[in-house]
Amino acid sequence: MTHELNDSNFETSIAKGVTLVDFHAPWCGPCRMQTPVLEKVESKVGDKAKIASVNVDDHPGVAAKFGIRSIPTLILFSDGKLVKQFVGLQSENALVSVVNEAVK
Repeated sequence: MTHELNDSNFETSIAKGVTLVDFHAPWCGPCRMQTPVLEKVESKVGDKAKIASVNVDDHPGVAAKFGIRSIPTLILFSDGKLVKQFVGLQSENALVSVVNEAVK
């Protein structure tokens, strides 16, 4: 995943278009399992949406803003608005489906 978000660039990064944000930490086993799934999602959705991530240890402000209490948590934004939130490991098909629905 190419878009690493932080406290200072988060709002501008999700402001336009569809963005799926993965809230994670390097020590989290399920988070590490989610990363290759997100890479596949990214290759399937192409330019239709951005796939981004936030390390909750490094950027607790963003995580706190969205009440992240369990990781991995994935949040889908459309033009800066929260569309859907997932907690726990998610499948490639479920994520591709929700992203495709949001870009219609």
